[in-house]
Amino acid sequence: MESFEEILTAGGHSNSLGRSDEVLRAVQGNHLRLDELFACIFADDAWVRMRAIDTFEKLIKDKPALAQPYLPAIFSNLTKSSQPSIQWHLAQIFSEVELAAKERSAAIAWLKNMITTTEVDWIVSVNAMKALLLFHQNGFIAASDIVPLCKVQEAHPSKSVRKKAAAFLSSLQ
Repeated sequence: MESFEEILTAGGHSNSLGRSDEVLRAVQGNHLRLDELFACIFADDAWVRMRAIDTFEKLIKDKPALAQPYLPAIFSNLTKSSQPSIQWHLAQIFSEVELAAKERSAAIAWLKNMITTTEVDWIVSVNAMKALLLFHQNGFIAASDIVPLCKVQEAHPSKSVRKKAAAFLSSLQ
């Protein structure tokens, strides 16, 4: 039987999701294999990490409670990652799972930090702003804390980020 890391290494172009759908189906059928998937997020190969975090996020989107045992490792390790695909999936995960007050504060601080500069990956920027807007809509962060960050992103090199930042600003006012 192939390990998840072997499956996530193989298939498709290096920048594709390869055979990650096989891993998703395997974990959906047996949640006991979630540890194996999560371990792949720390693999040496950046493409394996990208495919693993994408698969993990898809699983969490369907069953948010499955993320609970992994939140300590997410906050202590994954939030330190400089890999954009890890960062944008974390932004998505933070908006999909139930967080305790301390975790929510840490997630909000991390998300805000992601968009303090225009030197951020465009997908990270959009997902961080989107997650912060959701936290605002749920009453966990004031608009006044998000507006300056969205204004920073209005100067992002990516036209799509600038458009999203303007749309988010409009919804905050």
